[in-house]
Amino acid sequence: MDGVPVMQISRGDVQISVAGGPKLNDGEWHTLEVSNQGKFVLLEVDGSDQLVVGMQSQNSEEVRSGELRLALGGILIDNDRMMVQFNPKMDGCLRGGSWLNLSIPWESEVEELQPCYQDVRPGGHFTGAGFAVFNASVLSLEVRRVVRAELQGDFSQMDGTVLSLRTPGQQLTLALVTSNHTKEVTLTLGKDKLSLKAFRRLLLVFQTDFLQLVPDDDESKINTLAIAPMNRPGYLTMWTEGRLAIGGLLGEGEDSVGSQFLTGCLEKIQVQGRDLDLDLAVKHKSVSSHSCPA
Repeated sequence: MDGVPVMQISRGDVQISVAGGPKLNDGEWHTLEVSNQGKFVLLEVDGSDQLVVGMQSQNSEEVRSGELRLALGGILIDNDRMMVQFNPKMDGCLRGGSWLNLSIPWESEVEELQPCYQDVRPGGHFTGAGFAVFNASVLSLEVRRVVRAELQGDFSQMDGTVLSLRTPGQQLTLALVTSNHTKEVTLTLGKDKLSLKAFRRLLLVFQTDFLQLVPDDDESKINTLAIAPMNRPGYLTMWTEGRLAIGGLLGEGEDSVGSQFLTGCLEKIQVQGRDLDLDLAVKHKSVSSHSCPA
């Protein structure tokens, strides 16, 4: 969970869940090995033991026989039967493995798997085919008088909508769009627009009466938009009640239909100092949450 390995084991009426080890959602390649050694189940990460789970029951163990099913990228039982529930669909890349020495082909439930990239780097990768949408209420942000959002990546190499926000019942509140043709980034807030030369890092500071853009930590390039709360209802509440889209422009409805999708890699997405995990959003299958092609 949150990038940390979790093992859940069920035997008879006993359920065990254990989590630990290094975060695996860092955009790097890792080698994992799960093995059963007597009464213990071991998880190795990159050659080192990370989780060791032992189980012993006073009841006599049932000897099971029959067909063994092994699933890759999902689970074979209902999610509500898990001790710790999570999104069972895997978002990641596998470039090889040994599965109980099986050589028979896998049965796949998907028509086409996404490609793996040999060389990767941390970040959220957008192909221009879709985006990720958060309901702001799910983010549980501490919003008082200031909201700080930080985006990092090579904006000169991106193209499309980086971020958009909409408050329920209101028109599109905010959009941040970058162009790799003009090498400019444009922020639209209602009828107001600001254009900046492309950068690698952008800090957006939302306060009750103004919005500040700070590119590349350069205070000499700070841009400020004055906000009249009476003219912009829902300006700050969009962070608690609205919808936040990463990688696309939000449509008018609640069905997550978008447009002007982003092509490129966002290396960091933070709100109030917390990393946004794209796996917690409703996102298009083309969006890779934690790795970009290098």
